[in-house]
Amino acid sequence: MRILSPVLALALLFACAPDTGQPPLPNDQIRARFPAGGIIDVIEVDAVDRLPLRTAELVAPDGQATPAFYLHVDPSPSVAFHQRVIDAPYPSSAFGLSEIASGTLFPADVAGAPQGDARLLAMGSTASIRLPDEVAYQKDWRSYRIFLSFGDPPGEIERRVLPAPEPPPKR
Repeated sequence: MRILSPVLALALLFACAPDTGQPPLPNDQIRARFPAGGIIDVIEVDAVDRLPLRTAELVAPDGQATPAFYLHVDPSPSVAFHQRVIDAPYPSSAFGLSEIASGTLFPADVAGAPQGDARLLAMGSTASIRLPDEVAYQKDWRSYRIFLSFGDPPGEIERRVLPAPEPPPKR
């Protein structure tokens, strides 16, 4: 089971919203952050864009660049909507290993079958960048920048620059 990132969920919500007559919200979303409760020396970059994220690097004030150690692009993110059957009785028979291994532990009439799905007409990307020097970053984080490159040559390539996120409070 995949967990939907908050940026992707928000973009999907806006993409599926009914027409209210107001101008549409921009689909391209980029966010750099330190994950809450996560590793304190890793910056996570989440992007929803029509082009795939191909490079992400943290650039220090002295020009030293630290590339992302992890980068993943989901070319067609989607979400399935389920309706849970609340008062359906659970099967009375005992479950064995064969039901667990086959994925039929809870049949569709008990857990609820997918009622629909939606596909986002953009790409969802995630990158992780490890801080080269935590102490230096804590002191001068406002001078750091994150450089991103979207697209594949020979086609369209876009470069974007983000401010570095504020470091989490020391524990």
